Amino acid sequence: MEFAVKTALPADWQAGRFVGRIDRGEGPCVVLIRDGRVTDITATYPTVSAFAAAGAPACDGDDLGTLDALGLSVSTTPRLLSPIDLQCVKASGVTFAVSALERVIEERARGDASKAAEVRGRLEQRVGGSIRSVVPGSAEAATLKQALIDDGMWSQYLEVAIGPDAEIFTKAPVLSTVGWGADIGIRSDSTWNNPEPEIVLLIAPDGVPLGACLGNDVNLRDFEGRSALLLGKAKDNNASCSLGPFIRLFDAGFTMDDVRDAELDLEISGDDGYRLTGHSAMREISRDPEDLVRQSMSEHQYPDGFVLFLGTLFAPTQDRDEPGRGFTHKVGDRVSIATPRLGALVNRVVTSKTAAPWTMGIGGLIANLARRDLLGHSG
Repeated sequence: MEFAVKTALPADWQAGRFVGRIDRGEGPCVVLIRDGRVTDITATYPTVSAFAAAGAPACDGDDLGTLDALGLSVSTTPRLLSPIDLQCVKASGVTFAVSALERVIEERARGDASKAAEVRGRLEQRVGGSIRSVVPGSAEAATLKQALIDDGMWSQYLEVAIGPDAEIFTKAPVLSTVGWGADIGIRSDSTWNNPEPEIVLLIAPDGVPLGACLGNDVNLRDFEGRSALLLGKAKDNNASCSLGPFIRLFDAGFTMDDVRDAELDLEISGDDGYRLTGHSAMREISRDPEDLVRQSMSEHQYPDGFVLFLGTLFAPTQDRDEPGRGFTHKVGDRVSIATPRLGALVNRVVTSKTAAPWTMGIGGLIANLARRDLLGHSG
């Protein structure tokens, strides 16, 4: 899959500032994109985490020319990588009403897609409207909670949807994420799964949001539906977390309000001719992005910073094969997540067993930087 600036980056990409990583043949390099030109800043900031810890400053480096002439690829050098490195990968769950309802449905159906439609109808009739309007942690939320308890319809997912505490979990190990154009993995033993198109924030060690990119929090609905204690298996598998194509840094032309106002489009195209589209609006989120950042750091520190998935509104219910079975991925699906201010993130679905193995961990990165005489710098 060849990287094309025209389709992967926003229309105003030459007016923005972006940070990311590429491999020029020797190992990961940190690149800064501004005014349409690519600068390799690895000699000053060997990692994106070091660049973020410094506050994402303007800096000089090795000028590689214009991005559209660089010839980026996912298979040959210069090779596009995930835009993050040493950051912890955190995620917010059940931050949209639709997501909350679908998680309850998974739980009540015990991960069985064939039972989901029946549960969905009963649950939406009872709480569909009220859960969309209630403010999490408010007195109204407490009243709704008690009513649902009285009806025998309360769920741990509704607790994090309308209660005072957000669901914040660790999505993937450090350095395990994949980037634009890479294969994304679903477990080979999963029969009900879907993409989760999200906006992802880059957070500095001091808690300041520095920018945003697109992400796919690949999810296994059958595993999590059987038990919330299987969240690790549902969320953290080889190649199950993609980000990219680059992180757009906040500036006068791109702010947190652009994240709050973002509209995301999803398209899934299968080798079988199947096509599914979806649209979601960040303005429907129940918790403000900066509140989710605060909750992530309330009693935890991240000395290398972190990225935070903000949650998804998308929960596909359309049947793909058998009536009543809903949607699930098939190997070969092409997943595209797009929004005008961040561009598009495109990946192809394989199983986690057949996806490219994760080979460079923290020790490997340190060894690589040492061989290139890059340790002892700002990183």
